[in-house]
Amino acid sequence: MKNLYRRSFVKQLFTGIAGTVLLSSYKSSDSDFPLELINTNDNSEAFWETVKSQFKFAPNLRYFNNGSLGSCPVPVQKATNEYRATLDGFPSKYMWGGWNDEKETVRQKVADFFSVSNEEIALTHNTTEGMNLIARSFNLEAGDEVILIDHEHKSSVIPWTVWQEEKGIKLVRPVIAILPETVEDLVKVYENAITSRTKVISMCHSVNTNGMILPVKEVSEMAHEKGILVAVDGAQAAGMFDINLKDLGCDFYAVSAHKWLFAPKGIAMFYAKKESQHYLKPLIVANGHTDESIRRLENYNTRNLPELLGLGSAVDFINTIGKEKVSQRSYELKHYFRNKVKDNPKFKLKTPGHDDLSCAIQTLEVIGKDVKDVKNKLSDDYGIDTRPMSTYNLNGVRISFAIFITKKDIDDLVNALETIAG
Repeated sequence: MKNLYRRSFVKQLFTGIAGTVLLSSYKSSDSDFPLELINTNDNSEAFWETVKSQFKFAPNLRYFNNGSLGSCPVPVQKATNEYRATLDGFPSKYMWGGWNDEKETVRQKVADFFSVSNEEIALTHNTTEGMNLIARSFNLEAGDEVILIDHEHKSSVIPWTVWQEEKGIKLVRPVIAILPETVEDLVKVYENAITSRTKVISMCHSVNTNGMILPVKEVSEMAHEKGILVAVDGAQAAGMFDINLKDLGCDFYAVSAHKWLFAPKGIAMFYAKKESQHYLKPLIVANGHTDESIRRLENYNTRNLPELLGLGSAVDFINTIGKEKVSQRSYELKHYFRNKVKDNPKFKLKTPGHDDLSCAIQTLEVIGKDVKDVKNKLSDDYGIDTRPMSTYNLNGVRISFAIFITKKDIDDLVNALETIAG
C-alpha cells in the first residue's frame, strides 16, 4: 500500500505540474492507479517520505541548508528542462512573444499564491534585485531617515547604503534582541526608532541569522499611520509558511523563489501594492519602458524564460501538497527538533520559541564548541549540511527544516550533535 500511495502521489505531481509542457522524458507506469488514493489530509511520515522522494540530493547528503539555497524537486526540474528544449528548438519564437500567455499564467499563479492581484507582481531575478529596485527609486532628501534593524541581510542594507546614504540620507540601525519574548517587544524597537524624518522602514520577514520572524503586519499598520512606507525582504519566509501579502499590508515584498519555493535558480517575484507602485523606477530600461503596469520593472528584453516558467511549476508543486499543509509541517518539524534538544545542557537554542517569532529555521549552539568546528564535523563525519552563524554572538549552526526533511532526518541530526557535544 505504501508503494501504491507513493506512485499515485508522484503521478499526480507530474500531471498537475506539467501544465502545457509535455514531459516526454517521464514514462509513467502508474496509469492504472486512481488519483483519489491521494489523501491530502494525511500527515503521516509516509506521506512526507513521498514528498522527500521528489528531491534528489547527492549520495549520502542530508541537506539542512535550505535557508541558503533550495533544491528543485524532480517534477520542476523536468518541466524546466522541457521548456529549455522547446526554447532551443525555436529560439526567436519563444524568447520574443511565443510564451507571453504562459508568462502571464505564471504571474497569476504567484499572485494567487500570495493572495494579491496579478497587477501587483513582477517576475524578477532575486531578492537583491528587488531591494535595489526599492532603494534606488526614492527621491529622498538629505536628513531623511530609513530604518533597518541590525540583523538585516547585507543585500538589503547595501542598496540603501549605495543609492541613498551618500546623498545624506540617514540609515537608522536599531538593535534587536536575538531572543525576544513577544511580538510587542519587536514592534517597540521600530516604534522607538521612528522620528519625524522617517520615510521608509526596510525589514526582513524572517531573519537570516537565526530564523526569527519579524512582525511585518504590526509594523506596517504602525508605519502607515505615520505616512511611512514599508519594504520587506521575504527571502527566508515565502514558501516556508502561508503568507497573505494583502493581509500583511506592506508596500513592497521581494522574494528569491529558489529557497523555500523550490523554484529554479535566479528567479524571483516582486510585490508592489497597487497604491505604492508609482514610487518605483525600473533598474533596467529597454523597448517598452513606457509601459505603466508593473511589467515595466521586469523589462529585460532577453532573459532566462525556462526558469521563469519553472517558477509556475514550483508553485504547482507546493499547491499539490497544499500550502497550508506545508506551513503546518514547517511548524511540526520545528517543534519536533526543539523538543529533542531543549533538555540537553550542552545545547543552547539561539532562536525564539514562540510560533509568532520563528518557524522552520532554528539556530543551535553547542556549548563550548566553535561553530565552524561543529559545522565541519557535521559535514565531514555525517554528511549533514548546515550553515554556521558566528555574528551577534550566535556561535550556532543554522538548521533549515524544509519539507524534504523527515523526523528520522532530525533524529540523525540530533544524534550527531550529541556525539559532537561529547
